[in-house]
Amino acid sequence: MFGNISFKNKYDIRREAVFIMLAGMFIGSLAMLNILGLSRLIDLSFTIGGTKVPFIVFVGVLPYPITFLCTDFICELYGRRIANMVVWTGLLLNLWVLFILWIGGRLPGDTSVDSDAFFIIRGLTFGATVASMIAYLTAQFVDVRVFHFLKRITKGKHLWLRNNVSTLTSQLIDSVAVILITYYGTHAIEIQEGDHAVPFLTILILSNYFFKMISALLDTIPFYIGVKYLSKFLDIDPMKEYKQEKYSD
Repeated sequence: MFGNISFKNKYDIRREAVFIMLAGMFIGSLAMLNILGLSRLIDLSFTIGGTKVPFIVFVGVLPYPITFLCTDFICELYGRRIANMVVWTGLLLNLWVLFILWIGGRLPGDTSVDSDAFFIIRGLTFGATVASMIAYLTAQFVDVRVFHFLKRITKGKHLWLRNNVSTLTSQLIDSVAVILITYYGTHAIEIQEGDHAVPFLTILILSNYFFKMISALLDTIPFYIGVKYLSKFLDIDPMKEYKQEKYSD
């Protein structure tokens, strides 16, 4: 895919351009969700039959579903190896964010400027990023593996099935892991006075997962349309990898 530009045809250029856009959107969304992370709780609670249903998510979860849509596109169009490479790049990005935050806090600051905002963001981002690194790696590799496992056993059919099942499975793992690790491991989630940890964390996990689940179901149609259009635009056979290789679980 990445050859000398002198020998590229229009499809090679298109494939590289689309890959860069998908990978860029994935990495950009990942950086945004880690930096914004725990900086704000968004209350989307609603009422059904006079009963209030709590629905609370951290602002960092908003761009998260797009990361799974991007990896599903990359999986389908470019194959599992490329998708895994992008996942590892995301891990390196997390480490880079942590390094910049760490060194930014260690270097001497201008005492005439209030740095409280930086250190608040630094503390929240450290906690969110450490937790998300563990949850992210687990969830993304589960997403890629389940996606290709289902592609193999369905012989490449039922695109909607592998898109939704892989995403819903991996996002359940991510939702549980990131909330529990952030609270118990990094202590970056604060429980308000009068609240109890278990009910509050349960609401956070269910709310975050419900948000991701709805997002995953809604992206099925765009995913179908995108794969159909892009496979022709890029002159890529999404079944090529399946036809040429024996998948191992």
